[in-house]
Amino acid sequence: MTNLIKTPEQINKMRIAGKLAADVLEMITPYVKKGVTTEELNQRCHDYIVNEQQAIPAPLNYHGYPKSVCISLNEVVCHGIPSFKKLREGDILNIDVTVIKDNYHGDSSAMFIVGETTPLKRKLCKTAQEALYAAIRLVRPGATLGDIGAACQQVAEPQGYSVVRDFCGHGIGEGFHEEPQVLHYGMPGSGMPLKAGMTFTIEPMLNAGTYKCKVNKKDGWTATTKDGQPSAQWEHTLLVTEDGVEVLTLRSDEDFPREIHHS
Repeated sequence: MTNLIKTPEQINKMRIAGKLAADVLEMITPYVKKGVTTEELNQRCHDYIVNEQQAIPAPLNYHGYPKSVCISLNEVVCHGIPSFKKLREGDILNIDVTVIKDNYHGDSSAMFIVGETTPLKRKLCKTAQEALYAAIRLVRPGATLGDIGAACQQVAEPQGYSVVRDFCGHGIGEGFHEEPQVLHYGMPGSGMPLKAGMTFTIEPMLNAGTYKCKVNKKDGWTATTKDGQPSAQWEHTLLVTEDGVEVLTLRSDEDFPREIHHS
């Protein structure tokens, strides 16, 4: 728990790493289309991070994970391993990017839709992003981790979606996964109070059906919905500021403020 509060120098490094993670997601966007394999997308991300950004793809060899990004397709909740499976019309997929630059991590993910998809899948993707934004808006010193979880639930559940319990957001900095754990469900006012200088991810995973998941026993990574219904997730790395929050991984295609101030 000693590294919860980052120094100004550490925060500057986090800003750089966060910008790089956002840039990877922007770079890959035009390549996400019907007929492309998830392995092709993985290789493009890898080459861009290593060659263009002079950085390191954090997932590669992390606890044995074999690829440079996670790509989770349709009913895959998270930690999908890129493969030679081709994208099909109507697929939804999450690309999760974590970049290490100067020993600091930037972590972000976004949903992509291949061509035209069903209204259910489109709405699920949109609602998952709205849950993330609702949680970000209340981040400030004195708010609690429980407030974050409750905000995600309050967006998801009235739409008939469930919030995944098995995976959560996390502190981030020199470590890929630091304290605290950031749950996407909970009671307002409960849990650790937030303090200026904390950096962590919020990354709600919403399922169209049950929140229960199962992990592939063969690869030990791929988590899917237990009922085979689709899942969607968005993620940002955040900094708690003196009076609000800064989104360190904001992309140029987002209609959302980089900084929110609560006077």
